[in-house]
Amino acid sequence: MSEFAEITLGGQSYKFPVVTGTENEKAIDISNLRSDTGYITIDRGYKNTGSTQSAITFLDGENGILRYRGYSIEDLAEKSNFLEVAYLLIYGELPTQEQYKNFTYEITTHTLVNEDMKKIFDGFPVNAHPMGVLSSLVCSLSAFYPMPVNPLSDRTYLDLSIVRLLAKMPTIAAWSYKNSQGHAVNYPKNKYSYAENFLHMMFALPVDDYEPDPVVANALDKLFILHADHEQNCSTSTVRLVGSSHATLYSAISASICALWGPLHGGANQKVIEMLERIHQDGGDISKYVDKAKDKDSDFRLMGFGHRVYKNFDPRAKIIKKAADEVLESLGVDDPLLDIAKQLEEIALRDEYFVERKLYPNVDFYSGIIYKALNIPVNMFTVMFAMGRLPGWIAQWLEMRQNREPIGRPRQVYTGANHKEYQSLDKR
Repeated sequence: MSEFAEITLGGQSYKFPVVTGTENEKAIDISNLRSDTGYITIDRGYKNTGSTQSAITFLDGENGILRYRGYSIEDLAEKSNFLEVAYLLIYGELPTQEQYKNFTYEITTHTLVNEDMKKIFDGFPVNAHPMGVLSSLVCSLSAFYPMPVNPLSDRTYLDLSIVRLLAKMPTIAAWSYKNSQGHAVNYPKNKYSYAENFLHMMFALPVDDYEPDPVVANALDKLFILHADHEQNCSTSTVRLVGSSHATLYSAISASICALWGPLHGGANQKVIEMLERIHQDGGDISKYVDKAKDKDSDFRLMGFGHRVYKNFDPRAKIIKKAADEVLESLGVDDPLLDIAKQLEEIALRDEYFVERKLYPNVDFYSGIIYKALNIPVNMFTVMFAMGRLPGWIAQWLEMRQNREPIGRPRQVYTGANHKEYQSLDKR
């Protein structure tokens, strides 16, 4: 028996079907609300509005569950790797051995960027933010590799476009860092894994024989997996909205990078480091700042604790905490900020105030620690996030196009002036 929601307007009742997801999520389908009633809904920030039905990611914030295509984030982080997870998200199933071999080979052999792109890099000032460089260069791929108007009609070209994005993103990201440092760029090496190649392009210098630390590469690979998709967040919704106009994959990804750049979205781990610096510069009195965090009249907030989606715990944090511990032990880093971070972590995990409110360290807290230990500057943190989120963005764009979803067109309730008579300039 079909389930309906009923709304009464002006004495007349209207019925709208209830949609049930595979995890028993409920939604009221109001697609015909305006045409049937003349009314629209207002939902600021779309917090209660489902813009699509998706088979990619399931997120249950109340119970701390995150799954990609049905696979738990815990299993994927422990048993898989980033490129396998990327294939899973984009194509819907884990690859066979042959599919995985071909996929990784294609990505490994497409990491170079067109040499003419270096001219664009040369045009950016040294102090250009790496996210601005990244979004610009990703968008420029549309010029270097034009896509057909309907990419779904040429699956070979579409797959090649996906490979190009995944392969060239670390190169562009690392080069954006080198540009900000005024350093010569490093070219990718096919002998390295995805994460190792990025570390090489970031940190190798002509005067040394740099070899990526396997512990660090493993931690980075896990971080990319944990960030690979997260349902319909701001940047992911941007991919689908821009893509709904049939804009190219490259331009939709560029738009999502810009959305991620916002401090309310992708900058959380940067805020963690800024908080640690504030505590350190004030003498490192941790108890003072813990008391401030508990004081509702204080403007101080512990960054990297709790999560707006996860009401119990962030399942990604448990995974990356172990990797963060391994990185710190492997590198033997002596940094007062990291000492403060470890002490804050201890307090938050046992202090009654934080435990009762479920203010546990989240994935941004631990990713900030890892990036700090690697000497990655804070303006590169969001670039690292974008690299991890890329497969999810691609998957969401592809699903939206395959489902033939209509162009996005939100409505509004007008609150401006009523009709005014125009007066010529000499009468004003």
